[in-house]
Amino acid sequence: MNFLQKKIPWAGLLLLSALAACSPKISAPFPAEGTKEGNPPAPGFNALASDAKAVAIADEVMQVMGGRQAWDDTRYISWKFFGRRTLLWDKRAGICRIEWLNKPQKIIVNLNNGTGKVSLGGVEQTHPDSLAKYLDIGKKVWINDSYWLVMPFKLKDSGVTLKYLGDAKTEAGETADLIQMTFAGVGVTPENKYHVWVDKKTRLITQWAYFTKFSDEKPEIVNPWSGYKRCGKILLSPERGSRGSLEPLEVLEVAAQGVFEKF
Repeated sequence: MNFLQKKIPWAGLLLLSALAACSPKISAPFPAEGTKEGNPPAPGFNALASDAKAVAIADEVMQVMGGRQAWDDTRYISWKFFGRRTLLWDKRAGICRIEWLNKPQKIIVNLNNGTGKVSLGGVEQTHPDSLAKYLDIGKKVWINDSYWLVMPFKLKDSGVTLKYLGDAKTEAGETADLIQMTFAGVGVTPENKYHVWVDKKTRLITQWAYFTKFSDEKPEIVNPWSGYKRCGKILLSPERGSRGSLEPLEVLEVAAQGVFEKF
């Protein structure tokens, strides 16, 4: 039996799943297996208002990150959000398990229908009001924490409009194509916008900037995207400069039995 199928505490999952660990850091992307594949937009992507060049760049990013098929086939992703909490996401089923590291709080939330389980101080919660409150918190945490990790795969998501802003340099002096992401009717804060730097040579995202409002001239956050690793069949970047790291980071094919059903 694969050790990931044994009934073990999820806290030990990251240490035990060495076979699923990401590869060492790479300096250049790997080509997706097989011929170049399509990258259809999610329903609701604003193709009409998006620049053709920005859309083409988004497709290049997807390809060098492993390709659309590899992303669609990815099942489980686990990571630590800047030392605050750990997340294990069943991407296919739409369920995420979140454990806070600075307080006794655990949430298992179904991202599709908002149901799930909540444990506070080691006690599983049953009151509908408490469940509703913390399951909503869990979904919002997943929205935020996953975007910091998998944004390159979501450039053509529902509600997104892409604009090409021209040639630019990152804070590290690297040449890049600069694209802008804006949103309509999606997420927790649709008034946000992002600027994304795509390296001229590797076609990897090497920096992003976050603007609280579309009208803001200066970003609230600017972070590099670095330390790319091959995890399963895709690339992921865990390093965000002075902000910190999303390590340990893994892509898994199998999760521990019961990890999304009980604490």
